[in-house]
Amino acid sequence: MADLTLHEDPLSGNCYKIRLTAALLGIPLELRRYDIMRGETRTPEFLAKVNANGRIPVLQIGSGESARFLPESNAACWYLAEGTGLVPGDRFDRADMLRWMFFEQYNHEPNIATLRFWLSFIGEAHLSPQQRAMVPAKRIAGEDALELMDNHLASRVWFVGSEASLADVVLFAYTHVAEMGGFRLEDHKHVCAWLGRMAALPGFVPME
Repeated sequence: MADLTLHEDPLSGNCYKIRLTAALLGIPLELRRYDIMRGETRTPEFLAKVNANGRIPVLQIGSGESARFLPESNAACWYLAEGTGLVPGDRFDRADMLRWMFFEQYNHEPNIATLRFWLSFIGEAHLSPQQRAMVPAKRIAGEDALELMDNHLASRVWFVGSEASLADVVLFAYTHVAEMGGFRLEDHKHVCAWLGRMAALPGFVPME
């Protein structure tokens, strides 16, 4: 595999997904770090060379003039994991894995990750009136996501198939820090047990 560079902020769960995927697969990554709170991904250089959308993570494949840049965390995880044990061999299981990856981006991350960022990094006192008004709805939607996950895990070890997959990796990233957004993980015992299984995987690395 070509030289890989992850453009990231270590506080971001979306960036952590990619680092965790690479660690579980034994794939080395060079890290290029930015502070999103200081607007370091909004500079003209970043917008021109790395991601015109001004966001991280971005996985850079190769270097120099031939380098290619892949934004979006789940796409980068797929790039690293395709053809490995983190992507199920069964056709239905692969599609089901994608289903949970879509769930993570549409139902889980917009609520659980957003409240973590608002409450632990911006601070409730500094939220705009619009953000403050959205907190109760995001709390309900985040709890619904955790409950759905808990019910699914009540009868299985991993989200898809008989082994950990990218579905588990991408959901782990923001679930294990959900309490920073005011969620009570202890209310979801099957999720807690699954978090422990994830942390015990060979090659596992913690979030910084």
